[in-house]
Parts: sequence; structure tokens; C-alpha cells
Amino acid sequence: MAKEIEHKFTVKGDGYKLLSSPTLYRQGYIPTQNGMTVRVRIAGEKGFVTFKDKTVGMSRNEFEYEIPIQDAKQMLDTMCNKPQIEKYRYIIPAKEDGLKWEVDEFLGDNAGLVVAEIEVPTEETKFSFPEWIYKEVTGDKKYNNSQLCKNPYKEWKK
Repeated sequence: MAKEIEHKFTVKGDGYKLLSSPTLYRQGYIPTQNGMTVRVRIAGEKGFVTFKDKTVGMSRNEFEYEIPIQDAKQMLDTMCNKPQIEKYRYIIPAKEDGLKWEVDEFLGDNAGLVVAEIEVPTEETKFSFPEWIYKEVTGDKKYNNSQLCKNPYKEWKK
């Protein structure tokens, strides 16, 4: 069973852009009625489907599978709710071995929002913060990609 344990942060400045080349992501969500998340994603030239259950603390079960990109395109076009997420993702190695930062620079209705995540093996894992990390938003559901489809950043009160 795969566990996802991650911390999420807002980002200040754009220093992260000097550390990695971005990959364009497009993703959408298939509606469910049991609190589970079903995500379809195209990352660069690859397609994926991901199943996640409810978050408990910072952890949840996650299962991700590569699928043919044509299948992912068709699922995004016909099965996923609109609007969908488009973003550039920068993957940056963390100072700690085996850890990496994923920085998402959102486009479209979520333009202007930049969020960084670090996935850790346990909830107790310690890690260092790059200078571009601003504020922890782990647990604030409005920063979840599935919620950004329903309540995009452009609609937030500034």
C-alpha cells in the first residue's frame, strides 16, 4: 500500500526557477461520492491515473498508474469535471537525501498561485527550508488541486 505524507507551503519570489526546468501538467478530477479523489493527469508526454483516499493528519493512501497519453487526453476531455488544472511543475532536490521539492506555478484561473510540496517518509521526518518557502498551508484544503478546480485562486478574496 502506498502512503502519501506531504507538507505544503506557499512560495515567495521566483528563486526556485533557477534550480529546475518546468514540465507542463494538465489534470482533472473524476467525480466521486465517497470522499475519494480520482485524478487524471498529463505530465509532459506521459499520462497517469491516481486514486487517493481521505487524508488523516498529513497521510493518505495513494495509488498512481501510468496510462497511455491518448487515454489520459480522452478521460480529461470526457470524464473529468471542468475547469481543470494547468500548471508548470519544477522538481528540485532537497538537501536531505531522497527528498525533493515539487513547486507548482499555476496557470489559467489559478494564475498567480505558487505552491511547494515536499513528500516525506514519516510525519516525523525533519527537512530544511529553501529561502523561497513562505508559509505552511498543510491541511488548508483550499490549496488542494481538487479544490482549486472548484474554487480557483482568482475567486479568493485578496
